[in-house]
Amino acid sequence: MAGADAKKRIAIFGSTGSIGTQALEVIRSHTDILEVEILTAQTNDELLITQAMEFRPNAVVIGDDKKYEKVKAALAATDIKVFCGEEALEEVADFDTYDVMIAAIVGFAGLKPTLKAVSKGKVIALANKETLVVAGDIVMQMALDNRSPIIPVDSEHSAIFQCLVGEARNPIERIILTASGGPFLGKKPNFLVNVKRDHALQHPNWSMGAKITIDSATLMNKGLEMIEAKWLFNLQPEQIEVVIHPQSVIHSMVQFEDGSIKAQMGLPDMKLPIQYALGFPQRIKNDFPRLNFRRYPALNFEEPDFKTFRNLGLAIEALQKGGNTACVLNAANEIAVWAFLKNRIGFLDITAVVEKTMQHITYIKKPTLQEYFDSDGEARNFAASLMKL
Repeated sequence: MAGADAKKRIAIFGSTGSIGTQALEVIRSHTDILEVEILTAQTNDELLITQAMEFRPNAVVIGDDKKYEKVKAALAATDIKVFCGEEALEEVADFDTYDVMIAAIVGFAGLKPTLKAVSKGKVIALANKETLVVAGDIVMQMALDNRSPIIPVDSEHSAIFQCLVGEARNPIERIILTASGGPFLGKKPNFLVNVKRDHALQHPNWSMGAKITIDSATLMNKGLEMIEAKWLFNLQPEQIEVVIHPQSVIHSMVQFEDGSIKAQMGLPDMKLPIQYALGFPQRIKNDFPRLNFRRYPALNFEEPDFKTFRNLGLAIEALQKGGNTACVLNAANEIAVWAFLKNRIGFLDITAVVEKTMQHITYIKKPTLQEYFDSDGEARNFAASLMKL
């Protein structure tokens, strides 16, 4: 670990994605206290090279083996170590040379390296909600056993985390996750049946990667956040609620047993929860735009439309059922969203694929880690077969 006066050494797993690039913006503004130790990317070799030349990490990983030689040649004049492939992610996650992992690899692929970092007792700035959706029971137990702090980066979970600081002895009555409603708030199935990729990628408030933007449009993202919240904050399903809040000013709320509610507020900017996770327990001064209440004369709240956006109901079903159900839900959703982004299926087909896959895959009440991996693979294959991919 770095000493008290030393810089925090940051490993960004998924450095070329939306969270990764914004994390580097934060680090760029605070090089007096933060430095980059590891960068990883799956296919974006050009951006990875550019990032590596600027931040000079100890090591980089390019997931795509075919791009290894290009990255290695580009960085040959530096002392940066270059690795490639899925196993290399776990290998560098096992390094002792970093303090904080930003877990920002999209989807199920982020699970293995995050587990490796947790086993080393690293601080995890968790931006990959699928890690807890898929195997939350195993991950959180491992984190407890290895004293690995998990600090959420999702704006909603960061909000809950911030509201709970100083409240360790005060039981939670419920948490309220806010959702913008996405680009199709108020729309009905007869509209959604004709939705195309580019329309679905136009989120009204947040700038995010393609996969999470589609999940926000279907409300699956909020369902995954409910499952993640269960594990992060040790809650029962009935303690977790969702409310539609179109302005995205209140990022989430906690209600305590006396009825008091704490909310964390701010402009919708992912750099704020990223910076909070990197600086915790200190808050780092910044020059981000400030919330001006005069520009928000009204804050609105309403119930989600469960009938139209059925993904949220499917996620709640997985939350309540437990076992490998959420793992199956996530796997089918990843495949279906990929197919939608490739214009292979329609917007409403995403829900149909997820529902049919959940009905098909065998339920396991208390899966082992290997059974989670097996369930993920089976669900992906079945979902793909439904779409004839």
